[in-house]
Amino acid sequence: MRKRTFFTLTTCSLFLLLLASCEKNITGSSAGKTEPRAVTGSFKVVGYLPSYSGAVSHVQFSKLTHIIYAFLIPTSSGGYDAVDNPVKLDSMVTYAHANGVKAMISVGGGGGGNGFAGIVASSSNITTFVNNMMSFCNQYNLDGVDIDWEYPSGGTQATNFLTMMQQLGTALHNAGKQLSVAVIGEDGGNYIESGMYKTIDFMTIMAYDDNNFQHSTYELATQCMAYWLGQGCPASEAVLGVPFYGHDSSLSENDPNDEPEYNTIIAGGGNPQLDVFGAIGYNGLLTMKSKTSYAMATGGGIGIWELSGDATGSSSLLSAIYQVVQANGVVSTGAPVGTIVTFKGFNGLYVTSNDGDSSMECNRATAQAWEDFTVVDAGYGKVALQAMSHYVSSEDGGIPITCNRTSYSTWEEFDWIPVPGSTTQVYLRGTNGLFISSEDGLQAMTCTWPVASGWEAFGVNQ
Repeated sequence: MRKRTFFTLTTCSLFLLLLASCEKNITGSSAGKTEPRAVTGSFKVVGYLPSYSGAVSHVQFSKLTHIIYAFLIPTSSGGYDAVDNPVKLDSMVTYAHANGVKAMISVGGGGGGNGFAGIVASSSNITTFVNNMMSFCNQYNLDGVDIDWEYPSGGTQATNFLTMMQQLGTALHNAGKQLSVAVIGEDGGNYIESGMYKTIDFMTIMAYDDNNFQHSTYELATQCMAYWLGQGCPASEAVLGVPFYGHDSSLSENDPNDEPEYNTIIAGGGNPQLDVFGAIGYNGLLTMKSKTSYAMATGGGIGIWELSGDATGSSSLLSAIYQVVQANGVVSTGAPVGTIVTFKGFNGLYVTSNDGDSSMECNRATAQAWEDFTVVDAGYGKVALQAMSHYVSSEDGGIPITCNRTSYSTWEEFDWIPVPGSTTQVYLRGTNGLFISSEDGLQAMTCTWPVASGWEAFGVNQ
């Protein structure tokens, strides 16, 4: 998880871009596991609630399957520090069970998991820890334990970590309880050994904090999910972590104000439909819906850090997640799917595919065959654009956009976002979180702009 009180920032370095666009559906099961009440089917909606933020009475429990209290801090001998705000924990459990929601405790956290090194170094300390976790769960009527160690080393420590988790998992499962683990978004496979998947019920993949601006793009989510599925995590156990907070790039990452909550961003004027407000990058409703749809297609759940950052009413991210789950993963694009359209730029000229022979431009006075694009439903609330039997690619913002792909994947998928106040204009946002720009026809078009304005607006069929 993440929070400056206990957490250092999680870093998700970019994985192989080809792998990022791959979808895997690896299934697995373990004997003795309990199955949660699900909002729809078996898909998990997991929300973390910190001891230090958010009121239990404000949580939308009916839209969750699991709620996890953060944090319990372990000691190196297998004990734990006194839980912060036990009255709040009691209240959370009561509300959760009244709504059929699993209530768990998260142990560790960034800056709070230092005790694990001492625990796993000693078999007696592991036994003590397991016994203490079972006693704590029984004391507070909890349904399980979430382990957040940021992060073990590979080799001996990873092996010992697995031993601890196996013993804890056996004890919890024998009592009808669950065990989960939180992991870094990518490149953490050296400390999660393959036996881990047979003992846990789910894994929360922290696909955020990749940088100090647009730190949790849709593209990053696909990369992180692909990474852990590729490591052997069963799809049914893979829970995609999403942020209910942003990063303010105008501030240092060491500044306590550089990670404003989503509700604070919206209250300050941020658009809940977008992902950027000034220097702040966050996840708005459209991205959250797409991530949920993607998680339903490729994984087993979605995990929220953290619930107190949510907004209310139509701006609620949890409500957006719930809507997609209830719709079985279907997200409306709002685009004229299946039709042929033209795009006219701010300069009054048309976008051309250039027949895929060179980078796309916005410099045609009239629209002909090369300027006709078919709008294709790409799934997850996104569209692909096809011209002359090829698809438009954002090129991940690395080079000017092209129309030369024979099929579409992550780089060829876009958000279709109506321009506010207009019924005929649209913005096109890539999965890198950036917008396509006409560049006013002065140079080849790009997908590099974090904020949309005139050059990023396109008239449809004008």
